[in-house]
Parts: sequence; C-alpha cells; structure tokens
Amino acid sequence: MQYETKVLTTTYQQPDPYGALSMPVYLTAAFEFPSAKAMSDAFCGRSLSPSYARISNPTVSFLEERVRQTTGAKSVTALNTGMAAITYALTAVSAAGLNIVASRHLFGNSVSLLRDTLGSLGVEPRFADFTNLEEVASLIDDKTCGLFFEIITNPQLFVADISALSALAHSRGVPLIADTTIVPFSVFHADKFGVDIEVVSSTKYISGGGTGLGGLLIDYGSYDWSAHPSPILQARTKRVGWRMAFTARIKTELVTNLGSLMTPQAAYMETLGLDTLDIRFRRQSETALWLAQQCRELPEITRVNYTGLADNNFYELSLQQFGPLPGAVFTIDLASQEAAWSFIDKLQVVRRATNLFDRKSLAIHPASTIFGLFTPEQRAEMSVGDATVRLSIGLEDAGDLLEDIKKALKP
Repeated sequence: MQYETKVLTTTYQQPDPYGALSMPVYLTAAFEFPSAKAMSDAFCGRSLSPSYARISNPTVSFLEERVRQTTGAKSVTALNTGMAAITYALTAVSAAGLNIVASRHLFGNSVSLLRDTLGSLGVEPRFADFTNLEEVASLIDDKTCGLFFEIITNPQLFVADISALSALAHSRGVPLIADTTIVPFSVFHADKFGVDIEVVSSTKYISGGGTGLGGLLIDYGSYDWSAHPSPILQARTKRVGWRMAFTARIKTELVTNLGSLMTPQAAYMETLGLDTLDIRFRRQSETALWLAQQCRELPEITRVNYTGLADNNFYELSLQQFGPLPGAVFTIDLASQEAAWSFIDKLQVVRRATNLFDRKSLAIHPASTIFGLFTPEQRAEMSVGDATVRLSIGLEDAGDLLEDIKKALKP
C-alpha cells in the first residue's frame, strides 16, 4: 500500500470500546489493571498495556504505530520536541570518551547540544563538511559512535550524498543518524539510502498548523550494535539482540529516566496531521518552487537558494534523493542585514515567526535569531549569512505570496 492508504488504515493496538474512528485522547496519568500479574507484565514490557503515562500512553502509541507502519521501521518513539528526539538519539549512542562526527552545518541548538551539553559529559564533537567525504572520513576512528547530519541543511540548504555517507559509515562500523525534518517520510525513504536512525521534528510538516510540539525517533533496526564502541549498547545487544539494542535503550532507559514522552494532546493533533501530510507537502513545495523561480526575477534579491532550481549546485543530487520537490523552504539574500530586516518588517501575508512548514508562510532572519548567540566567525564557518532571509511556504495562494514579497522589497 502507498503512504496515504497505510496511514489511514493503521489499526489500534487494542479495540476501542465505542468504535471511534479517531483515536481518543487518553488524558490520564495512570491506568488500572485487572490483576497484580497484569500490572507486572505492563511494567516489565511483557504486554502492550500502558504502565504509566510518563512511559507510555495509548494515544501516543497509536501515533508511533502509524509512523512505524508507514516507514517500515523497527520502532518509533514519539517525544515532546524535535530537540528531544535528537538528544535521545545522540545520548543513546554516546558515552564518555567516545566522539560523534557531525555536520558543521546543523541547526543552532543541535550544535549547542553537541558542543556544550554532550561535550560537558565527556563526548567529543567533531564537526565536518558532510558534502566532503574525505573530510568526514578523516575524523572517524575506533571511538566514533555515530555520524549525524541533516539531509538538507537549515538554512544553508546544502545536500550531502546520503548513500555515500552510509557506505562510509558502515565500512567503519559506525551508525548513520539523519535529521530528515525538511523532507517528510511520505516522500523520502531514509532506510533506502542507508540511514540507520532517523530523527524528525514532527512540530513541522506532521503537525502542519503549529498546533503542538513533537519529535519522532525512528529506528530501522539495520545497524549491528554488537560492534558499537558503547559498552552500554553492547550489553543491551547480549540481552535483547542487535536489532533491538538501540530501541531497548531508548524505551526502557531514556524515556523512563528523562521523561520526555510526547503528550497525548500533541499525539492526537499529529495523528490528524498525518492524514493530510502528503497532500500538504506537495502543495506547499510546488508553491515554494514557483516562488523561488519568480524571486530570481526581482532585482532587489541578490540570490535565491533552493535545491529544486535546475541551476542549483545540489540540484542533481537533490533530485536523485528527494525528487523534484525538495521541501517548502528556500532562502533569499538581500543587500545587507538592514535590507533583510526591512523586508521582514514590511511583510503582510507572510508571518514574522520561527518554525517550518506551518500552513501559514513564515519568514525569519536566521543570523540574528536561530544563530544569534554565535559569534560572527562561527556563523561564517557554518555558512550563515547576515543578508539571508529564510522563507517557509504555507498554503496561501501563490500569487498573493509573490505580491506580498514584491511589496515588502520596495523602499
């Protein structure tokens, strides 16, 4: 079955007593059990019954199962934010004394997580340009516990060769971890390109309307954790087998101990978002491509960056990996930061807000916001320019959006 059919025919883990077509929102902290044995089975993972809402919830489990069936993954864990999904993924593979080779062109907080948070716990971040395989390879050693990158970087819109990265990672015995938020799994099938662990900010396309925060951690069960340098994952492998070692650490340790399971309210909204994910993505991306083409004709704009444009440096690789619609975000460069701010201030239809892939179009100046606490030298190293505006395209009429952009460019 195709994506739309799979997502709409996923069955509940247990039948709803009223036959509800939409999974109900289970707003409860605890669940009653028919016996002491049933309670023990739930807490020890011998049954599918939820034990406690900090650890599992039927509404959240249904969202996870929908995503698992549509992606073909071994397991899915739904968390409170995309940053939580990244944190869990990188924490699960790391340990003091190990290193993570990561793209230097990451979202600002992903850089801070690696450099400051995990770095303070004895995990060494090593940053590289992931479009340069030789540079990535030079940083991998027997203490490397993961390669982490974004499939299209935000906001630079660089594209790495994912199959080549996978071949490199696996030849060196390292798992490949990808943030795939910018192109949803209805279009981009990460496992087909050799990604082992996928992280998604479900706040974006899946939520669709900015109605809630969420993150998904998707394990394809493709990496042999018995060969991993983490002693924790090696021990897990001996107990549950190599295919389930990562999931076991996530589900029975990190979710329990760190307490960031997605709320049932957010899971309900994101379950609804999955119903229309693919059609919204295609409409928004088609508008983004058309607008990017039109913006190149506007003299006030010095550069338009979108990998769906035929003369973009990453066009062929983007087309091969993501098809003709590589997401609903592009950037424009103006004459200066002052011009960029002035443009943003004059927008009337496009909203001045962070977030991506809302149903509303959004504009932000990345250098002074997402990367505002980095030094100019650090921003230059990450290729974040002062004159760049990021545009996330929504469901408004394409002609109205273009007219809004034209008016905002006027002195």
